[in-house]
Amino acid sequence: MSILEAKIARLDGTASTLGEITGGRPALLVNVASKCGLTPQYAGLEELHEQHASHGFTVVGLPCNQFRGQEPGTAEEIAEFCSATYGVTFPMTEKIDVNGEDRHEIYQALVDTPNESGESGDITWNFEKFLIDGTGRVLARFSPGVEPGDPRLAAAVQAQLT
Repeated sequence: MSILEAKIARLDGTASTLGEITGGRPALLVNVASKCGLTPQYAGLEELHEQHASHGFTVVGLPCNQFRGQEPGTAEEIAEFCSATYGVTFPMTEKIDVNGEDRHEIYQALVDTPNESGESGDITWNFEKFLIDGTGRVLARFSPGVEPGDPRLAAAVQAQLT
């Protein structure tokens, strides 16, 4: 099964699949949180999305509350925070687990990919990033500290644009 076939609800609760959310375009999948020291990365993620959406690319936010409870809000609260604080327009999903027994199937497919330091396995923190192509193939993993504007991430995204 392709990662794009994985069932996941949108933030508003609408049933969907990752493929429907990405529209079959290359995407940057990011586990996000509203109360984290890295939360300001939302601004860079939105900029990346706006800059490349017309070229067949999207960012997808996947809220997760597994790291020190830094995404405690309801779907409505998450949506309001992201919109009001960072002007987020990229698609967001329901809150999911990225590690442990209840790890979402999307992350089951992602965690074996090594990051820029060669490390794979469990998600280490909020704002870990995975670049997938339009077929759902995982192309790259970037650790949480890699900013959305980092030249390595920008080059990987650029290589996927149509």
